Amino acid sequence: MKGIKILLFIVLSFVQCNTSPTGRRQITLVGDEEMNEMGAQAFLDLKSKTPIDPRPNTNGYVKCIVQNQLTVTNDTTGVSDWEVVVFRDNTPNAFALPGGKIGVYTGMFSVAKNKDQLAAVIGHEIGHVIARHGNERVSQNQLTSGSVKILETLGKPTVAGALGMGAKFGVLLPFSRKHETEADLIGLEIMAKAGFDPRESVNLWKNMSALGSGKPSELLSTHPSDETRMRQLNEAMPKAMALYDSAVQSGKKPNCNL
Repeated sequence: MKGIKILLFIVLSFVQCNTSPTGRRQITLVGDEEMNEMGAQAFLDLKSKTPIDPRPNTNGYVKCIVQNQLTVTNDTTGVSDWEVVVFRDNTPNAFALPGGKIGVYTGMFSVAKNKDQLAAVIGHEIGHVIARHGNERVSQNQLTSGSVKILETLGKPTVAGALGMGAKFGVLLPFSRKHETEADLIGLEIMAKAGFDPRESVNLWKNMSALGSGKPSELLSTHPSDETRMRQLNEAMPKAMALYDSAVQSGKKPNCNL
């Protein structure tokens, strides 16, 4: 741990920090262009291995929600065109990768029971992308690997290793929970600005909580507990409701139906 802190101090001396959409200072050691290429390659690989749902109704539903949210999203990562794919998989999951790649599994429809709840999921995933959380994870992995060559050249980590792996307890996991919380709050603001009811974000996590046991405790998980997420969302709700009311008054009423 001491060695990691020393390496962090050295890198901080040479690298300029960035600021996330919530104002949090962050270290991103990889360029947006490279991250976007990595995300595109990972998405291409996933599409080749996972069945894609071709149904017009599911695709139209998801894309309607995404498009309405992107109109109020400030993305500075260099994405020119977002790609949305619905995967035929019963897992209640969704994800987003650098480069504007969004995937929604059909299993999510049984948990996100209306357009507003699915907007909370998708807004959260968009939040990960525009806040450069993938870049931070890559940078953290580079730092915690102990490679001092990071100051000279980053090289290209494998896509799987960069986006999905990392050091264990006490180094990356607490930070990853920060990512999840930040994405929740960014997504809450995005959905509210787009005219989706932000109160449904809390109902979404009630549905997730009802899925049952088997989840790791918050201490050993990369995600906050469902109870923590609902509390934090409720704390941010007054601001979100003000944004939502303003959006509705301006005529934003997304007509997205499954």
